[in-house]
Amino acid sequence: MSTADEDCIKPLLLGYVRRDLLVTDGQVSQLERAMTKFALASGYSMGFTYVEKPGTWPTAFEALVESVNQDDVTAVVLPSILHFMVLGAPHDIKDIFERFTGARVIVLDPP
Repeated sequence: MSTADEDCIKPLLLGYVRRDLLVTDGQVSQLERAMTKFALASGYSMGFTYVEKPGTWPTAFEALVESVNQDDVTAVVLPSILHFMVLGAPHDIKDIFERFTGARVIVLDPP
């Protein structure tokens, strides 16, 4: 079985990052690499990382939800739970997101 075939059978993991919580643009790339490394180590196939840019909310978040629902995504990874904070209390939003989409929210840097 080829690597491409193996990626097709692994569950898909998407990422979500709020750019306004980062200091530099380079941190987005670092987080994307960390998410990909996590995905590979955890048995996922890493998909797209949605980056919410300042002043665009909720564009990337809505695209993430649509993709999760459309592409049968099983999990979403965040750098920290704070990346959901614009939506309300982060832990409440995590629970609501998981119930609404059926996808598990994974936090790279748990509190």
